[in-house]
Amino acid sequence: MISQDIINGRCGWCGTDELYVRYHDQEWGKPVTDDKTLFEFLVLESAQAGLNWITILKKREGYRKAFHDFDIKRVAQMTDEDIERLTQFNGIVKNRLKIKSTITNARLFLAIQKEFGSFYNYTLSFFPDKKPIVNTFRSLSEIPVSSPESDAMSKDMKKRGFKFFGATICYAYLQASGFIDDHLADCVCRKKKINS
Repeated sequence: MISQDIINGRCGWCGTDELYVRYHDQEWGKPVTDDKTLFEFLVLESAQAGLNWITILKKREGYRKAFHDFDIKRVAQMTDEDIERLTQFNGIVKNRLKIKSTITNARLFLAIQKEFGSFYNYTLSFFPDKKPIVNTFRSLSEIPVSSPESDAMSKDMKKRGFKFFGATICYAYLQASGFIDDHLADCVCRKKKINS
């Protein structure tokens, strides 16, 4: 049987879909330090709960339109009328609870920025030595669905009132935004890093 761990030199989960491959090569696992992008990933990852990531990637532009280009302050000011309008908007997942949670999460995100100086600082506070983790897994089956960091962060976020952000979604968020680099050892992205 041919291993699906590496396809065309990349982590096998992205397959051959052009959008997925571009996301894998240009974004996934690359360190994000700016809060606007971290908020974007938070919105997209929480929208993904119970769905495939490719579904959300295909709707990314819709989310950009629906949520003011991920402007945290503008999203935090959205109202019940906005929620009603967005339940009719085809560009996103039309789940009322997820739409509402995006607005709630934006308000909580702002509170964390105030408390920690940035959401980036807050996220790093869950990491040993406040540094991202680079794993060296060789197969997709080795990659966990959560970690002590994602467990602690999602638990704290839940306590603060965040929705659709359990330990598994949190782990995916940390992978996407480069706090945890889970590119497989034989992936072209890992090899580029080593050679640069």
